[in-house]
Amino acid sequence: MPAAEPLTVMGAGLVGSLLSLYLARRGHAVQVFERRADPRRAGFQEGRSINLALSDRGWRALEGVGVADDIRQVGIPMSGRVMHDVQGNLTRQPYGHEGQAIYSVNRGHLNRRLLDLADANPNVELHFGQQCLHLDLKKQELHLLDTATKQEHTEPYTRLFGTDGAFSAVRGALQKTDRYDYSQDYLDYGYKELTIEAGPGGAWQLEKNALHIWPRGQYLMIALPNLDGSFNCTLFFPFEGEESFAALKTPADVTAFFTRVFPDAMPLMPALTQEFFEHPTGSLVTIRCYPWKYDDDVLLLGDASHAIVPFYGQGMNAGFEDCSVLNELLDQHGDAAWPTIFSEFQAQRKPNADAMADLALYNFTEMRDRVADPRFLLQKKIEAKISNQFPGRWTPLYSQVTFSHTPYAEAWAAGQRQEAIMARLMPSIQTEADFDLPAVQALVQQEMQQKDLN
Repeated sequence: MPAAEPLTVMGAGLVGSLLSLYLARRGHAVQVFERRADPRRAGFQEGRSINLALSDRGWRALEGVGVADDIRQVGIPMSGRVMHDVQGNLTRQPYGHEGQAIYSVNRGHLNRRLLDLADANPNVELHFGQQCLHLDLKKQELHLLDTATKQEHTEPYTRLFGTDGAFSAVRGALQKTDRYDYSQDYLDYGYKELTIEAGPGGAWQLEKNALHIWPRGQYLMIALPNLDGSFNCTLFFPFEGEESFAALKTPADVTAFFTRVFPDAMPLMPALTQEFFEHPTGSLVTIRCYPWKYDDDVLLLGDASHAIVPFYGQGMNAGFEDCSVLNELLDQHGDAAWPTIFSEFQAQRKPNADAMADLALYNFTEMRDRVADPRFLLQKKIEAKISNQFPGRWTPLYSQVTFSHTPYAEAWAAGQRQEAIMARLMPSIQTEADFDLPAVQALVQQEMQQKDLN
């Protein structure tokens, strides 16, 4: 058996740090280069505090490096959505069956924990403050700038894994190669991170085990729980227009808007105006590219190859799944079969990443508009009834994406077929009790027979 060759990872964020653990566990010496400073060091400024929603795909990837139990201890299970209307009335929608939940996890804690594990592995060397100035694909060399010493240096690589995020320097080099496809599509919406404070004694002032949504038609706010009793809120809001970031120019504007539109949240946000003007407004982009590899020397994973908007909570989970799929291909073909592994990885993951990008945009409309619609909520209840009546033959789209390992493209195709069925059933259903009417049950049986035939 040949000796495990040295490997290079560019980017020590969530996907890069997890990937380095997978590769090191296979006996490879792994060099990791990261542009930012070490997030575990005092004085590091976290760029994003937005909480993450860990679901089954992410958990499986974390279990593969033995860190899942550790992260579960600092995650909060969210078993459903709680919708807040303009009057402050609440509607709850479970995410799946009893016992199924997604977990609110702090991005910083997860990244630091993965880096601690990587640091403890003798096969991994972490190098922070290393900005990639240039990547020479022909010579297989990284040209780096040490941001502390301002010294430039060159690092050779045998295999390079680009996990350096949506604006990847590694992908930037691939984009200069012949016939490279690349697109970036921005929403006309930005996001702003805000805080719902903890109550007395660290009490949660909203239901703890839920993702909270304030759907308002053309925009929305969400909140995910933290261990200290607070909630991380994110306002997704147009950049321009009558109701937009551009229209809220003063603290008085912000106070008046939140009092009118989010009246139940407003009293829980004492630092609102300060945070609104101090916190940056982020943009929301979908990035697609192809190919994800260069010969058998370079491979892109995570946001570097498939950045998506956050509305399905699958960006991190999809990136983590990249790592577990790559590991499975290494198990299948062996650690020397890089041309086969890179080609198969790209062939498997590209269609699924494209489907997930479409799903994330689809879910933006659902969270913004449809979750406030009584007919939509009724349809979800009817879908749950069909799922219970036909176990294994009908799985709601959300459950396929979030609580299974069904490839994203298959889940999206199945979800579209099921949506067409629901469009035919729902005109006959006005209340939850209607589902049990003989005429409705006959329609359901007919649709299920046709579905199975297809």
